[in-house]
Amino acid sequence: MRGALAASWPALRLFVWSRLALGALAAGTVLLFEDELNPSRWRWDSPRLHELGAALDVWARWDSDWYLRIAESGYDWPSSTPAFFPLYPLLVGGLGRVLADHYLLAGLVVSLAACAASFVLLQRLALDRLGAPEARRAALYLALFPTSLFLGAVYGESLFLALALATFLLAERGRLGWSAVVAGLALLTRAQGVALLPALAVFAWRSPRRRDLALLAVPPAMFLAFPLALEASVDHGLAFVDAQRVWERSLAPLGPLGGLVQAVGEGDLLGPSLAVAMLVLSGLAWRWLGAAYGLYAVGALALPMALPSERLGGLYSFPRFALVAFPCLVALAVLGRDRRVHVLVVAVLGASLAVNVVRWALWYWVA
Repeated sequence: MRGALAASWPALRLFVWSRLALGALAAGTVLLFEDELNPSRWRWDSPRLHELGAALDVWARWDSDWYLRIAESGYDWPSSTPAFFPLYPLLVGGLGRVLADHYLLAGLVVSLAACAASFVLLQRLALDRLGAPEARRAALYLALFPTSLFLGAVYGESLFLALALATFLLAERGRLGWSAVVAGLALLTRAQGVALLPALAVFAWRSPRRRDLALLAVPPAMFLAFPLALEASVDHGLAFVDAQRVWERSLAPLGPLGGLVQAVGEGDLLGPSLAVAMLVLSGLAWRWLGAAYGLYAVGALALPMALPSERLGGLYSFPRFALVAFPCLVALAVLGRDRRVHVLVVAVLGASLAVNVVRWALWYWVA
């Protein structure tokens, strides 16, 4: 136990200091511009959290409201709630009831616990595959990724990332049964869990036990619980598909290229630049880490690119979705062996993250 804690300490230390820094920047921004914020947007109004309201509420913005609504009251239809997969709000709801209906606090606890696990699992995975320097850099790049603020917010990103990393770590250690179960949990957290299936297939194909291929049926079978629950509760099992109409998302005829083309046509150069850079890194991850990692990274990036929003933009929310493509961070850590590359990466990522945290705290859309 002590050995495992000692091995995990560098990642945990980075988790603690990075979250404290982001928390201080966000809270300072709120306090500095308190008079200019719109209090009607603040959802949480519990007297027991009143004194810490600003410090806590700053991590509950935009989609957080949907997660908290589901955690408290469940799904309803017609509404946008079924667009948000159930595992994260289920955990928040369960913990919230234990904490005397403090659902926002429960959401923060779940997110931060999953965030800490993500740092530890990423470091462990990179350490096993590449070595200690690369593992430290991968964890650092995760901490500085421009949208890593979502790992500590009332969003499902940190839970999904932790489950995706655990899926790979278990598969690498030959525990494909548990890996399939964890992949099923990831699929119940975000639609990007579909990207884990090709990776799981690669691990199962390489297994000496051919019966392991049957484990590929486990994640889809687990996911069926969601439409069945929706059918039972709101009489519409496919509500999670139809709810996407609120954001006007649809499959682009050009597939993943559709989001890129639409974004460029809209004059958005930042989104396509990030997408291309992440796809290049996913190719490098395929080369350096193996097909399973490359397939997952490409799938996790291609899915949101192939479902652009006609109303909100071709790469709407793509920077947040790209956060969970962890093989790209590991590939970037390999490139970071060059000190000049490392310094440039830290500077660019850190500056982008700081800007996003300030914008987020001031209720400007960040995704």
